[in-house]
Amino acid sequence: MSSVSLKFLAPSLPNSNRFRLTRLHATPPQTVVPPASGAVGIEVERLEPRVEEKEGYFVLKEKFRQGINPQEKVKIEKEPMKLFMENGIEELSKMSLEEIEKSKLTKDDIDMRLKWIGLFHRRKHHYGRFMMRLKLPNGVTTSAQTRYLASVIKKYGKDGCADVTTRQNWQIRGVVLPDVPEILKGLEEVGLTSLQSGMDNVRNPVGNPIAGIDPEEIVDTRPYTNLLSQYITANSRGNPAFTNLPRKWNVCVIGSHDLYEHPHINDLAFMPATKNRRFGFNLLVGGFFSPKRCAEAIPLDAWVPGDDILPVCKAILEAFRDLGTRGNRQKCRMMWLIDELGIEGFRAEVVKRMPQQQLERESSEDLVRKQWERRDYLGIHPQKQEGYSFVGLHVPVGRVQADEMDELARLADEYGSGELRLTVEQNIIIPNIENSKIEALLKEPLLERFSPEPPLLMKGLVACTGNQFCGQAIIETKARSLKVTEEVNRQVSVPRPVRMHWTGCPNTCGQVQVADIGFMGCMTRKDGKVVEGADVFLGGRIGSDSHLGEIYKKGVPCDDLVPLVVDLLIDQFGAVRRETEEAED
Repeated sequence: MSSVSLKFLAPSLPNSNRFRLTRLHATPPQTVVPPASGAVGIEVERLEPRVEEKEGYFVLKEKFRQGINPQEKVKIEKEPMKLFMENGIEELSKMSLEEIEKSKLTKDDIDMRLKWIGLFHRRKHHYGRFMMRLKLPNGVTTSAQTRYLASVIKKYGKDGCADVTTRQNWQIRGVVLPDVPEILKGLEEVGLTSLQSGMDNVRNPVGNPIAGIDPEEIVDTRPYTNLLSQYITANSRGNPAFTNLPRKWNVCVIGSHDLYEHPHINDLAFMPATKNRRFGFNLLVGGFFSPKRCAEAIPLDAWVPGDDILPVCKAILEAFRDLGTRGNRQKCRMMWLIDELGIEGFRAEVVKRMPQQQLERESSEDLVRKQWERRDYLGIHPQKQEGYSFVGLHVPVGRVQADEMDELARLADEYGSGELRLTVEQNIIIPNIENSKIEALLKEPLLERFSPEPPLLMKGLVACTGNQFCGQAIIETKARSLKVTEEVNRQVSVPRPVRMHWTGCPNTCGQVQVADIGFMGCMTRKDGKVVEGADVFLGGRIGSDSHLGEIYKKGVPCDDLVPLVVDLLIDQFGAVRRETEEAED
């Protein structure tokens, strides 16, 4: 019987900064269905893998290179992973930018191939500076890791800062190319990696931000997200089996009824379910956002035992890698392949790539409750460990400076177990705090900025990088979102949090479609002049009744957003004008 086994480090629980060695095994399922032959109604030629392995890397076959997009041509011209796996970054880091710009090959290196190492050149607004994105499965990080990242950005002055992202990880800014080899060594020493965190790779595995300490959790997601991340990156050494996907690919493991992980917008979501007294997961596939289309994940009609997440993840990734289209970049996400083959056809291709070509059908014993009020993790909350609590801190639009990172690390050490948790709403949780220490923690100066009890309208505020740093963003988002929200908060009072998300462009990194109110950057006209504006989305829902929001109004000038939001909050969210509230008092 075949088996996949992988070691990884999982954080220990209260009062210990040590790590315990954990092992999960992947074994073939016991109950099976007959192997499928392929997608019904699809030509046999269409099911021929479009990639082949050459010299340890997967490359697009010659016969499938007609009509491919520019990014595919860059991958064919030079394998991006060689910059890491064959130490090409050392040579590149020693070249001046002038030398690099003279050659298309090296210019493509810094503008595209380095994204396979998690490095994004900010050519448009900060030429010669890079953003570095980390892998941080389940959003779990340590005080030592946080201090190291702070030490990196500190040297870059006003160009250096960090962001908590909507995929539960860190991005650091201001990095220059000559420093990269040393930074990579430092990351390895503290147990971090930036490998395979950009472009056509598997992104950071998301899990329950309060996994292992959550009194209501279904399953601790950390072992699974750690396992996935270690497998995808081959223990941070690089895994070429999954570095030439048609587009990016997101994965999450659901650990609570709250669905903090947003399963409906992931390419693969593991949903807890039992079957014949065995614990495992039903699978959702295909969720994604793009400028041209957004789609919610759909059931694959498949269940796997808890120990078998790797074989099915591998099979799904291989089906996508082998068969996904590589032409129009807007039609290369996995859901487009699912549409083409049909869900049963796609499932059949997954089955063909499973051990023993077997995959069980979906279980009816879903463990996630359909009716559940999503809990707020900001503030003080008791853990499942008696005598301990976690404190959720609001980080305004996820932006953190070096000195604040150092302070967060100190607070994690002094009051908790030296651990921090990042969330997809760009906030930070300090776990494992003895209840006797809570009062002192709440008096710390940093909590005046990173408040456990922010204003209701600030609680759900999310913003992407915006055009301050991102060349694709059309508008500035972080400062503007704070300014608009503060002004709206001065005018109206709301009875409950209203989730407002901002994204600078249609790539929707700010995930506006899942927000109560979303703002997508655009250019529009006001008084005959071209100005920054936003398309306004309305009605996104998360949790058990998840639903993607839809366009409410297009091309609203940014200067006109405050009155529009005020009216929306009054008309649809029960807000009242503050002068009315005061008059009634």
